[in-house]
Amino acid sequence: MEIFQLLPGQPPIRHNALEHMPDEGFIWLDFTREQAQGWEEWPRRLLNVEVDLQHLEDSMTPSHGSFFDGTSEYDMLIFQGLGPNDDPFPLETRTAAFFMFERLLVTVRAEDNISFHLLKQKMCGPKGKSPRGAVGLAYYILDTMVDRYLKVREVLDARLTELQDVLLSPNNDHDDWRALLDGRRFARRLETLSEDQLEALDGWRRNTIFDWDDKLQVRVRDLVDHVTRVRNHVSGLERDLEAAVQIHFSAQSQRQNEIMKVFTVVSVVFMPMMLLTGIWGMNFKNMPELEWPAGYFIALFLIFGVGVATFIWFRWRKFF
Repeated sequence: MEIFQLLPGQPPIRHNALEHMPDEGFIWLDFTREQAQGWEEWPRRLLNVEVDLQHLEDSMTPSHGSFFDGTSEYDMLIFQGLGPNDDPFPLETRTAAFFMFERLLVTVRAEDNISFHLLKQKMCGPKGKSPRGAVGLAYYILDTMVDRYLKVREVLDARLTELQDVLLSPNNDHDDWRALLDGRRFARRLETLSEDQLEALDGWRRNTIFDWDDKLQVRVRDLVDHVTRVRNHVSGLERDLEAAVQIHFSAQSQRQNEIMKVFTVVSVVFMPMMLLTGIWGMNFKNMPELEWPAGYFIALFLIFGVGVATFIWFRWRKFF
């Protein structure tokens, strides 16, 4: 657990312990889930506020989806961010719970939630400044989490575009369309995450117990716009992947049709040749052709002539 006292316009002040609420600024209590057991004692001791038991359970659930709820004493927002890796494949998420009280922000998160570390480095830097109020700090953390979604768009585009190019290349000898299907499932999951985030942010904006000023309203709308851009981008990418999958299977079907066409032509060309061979291969006693001096050569000429004529006729009719 980390304890920060934040005064507007000043770098955060780190505390090792806290017995009561300070007279100035507000407090940020940052818990990792491994160390968060009993965190509800802090709001009870500092503000005399009880945390709902269901909300406590939600905060300790690592896989909880984005969600907003609250009481008359606080707002609770659960938000899913990306995992610690810059490479989005495979897609990993880290859920963080925000409990916003009057002059107190409690966060419960995974140890490797990189967005929190990035924000702390920024606020504690030489030009670091503390936001005004717990809601403002929650916004800055959420903004950092959403920015990471925006940054992976280029990586996602490059990876899936390369996969599509390889898959649809005529020189591709590998049937790796399953990787493209995995990419489509990845895009669909990211789209679902974005939709859940939008619902949570919209619920927070509509049902918060705090009075937001115009500046914070604009910032949260900008946050919603960023999530919407991610969702729309992924939705378009999913459609491209779906089209690529359909093109791939159409190309595969076209290749199979070409192969079957070759087999069909070969079969039809050899069919009359095999018919003549079968006729002259019958073992009857009276077969006049057997007495012809040039019968063998005439038979060869007819057999191969019929085959060549059939082939030329197919080419003339542009069957292949």
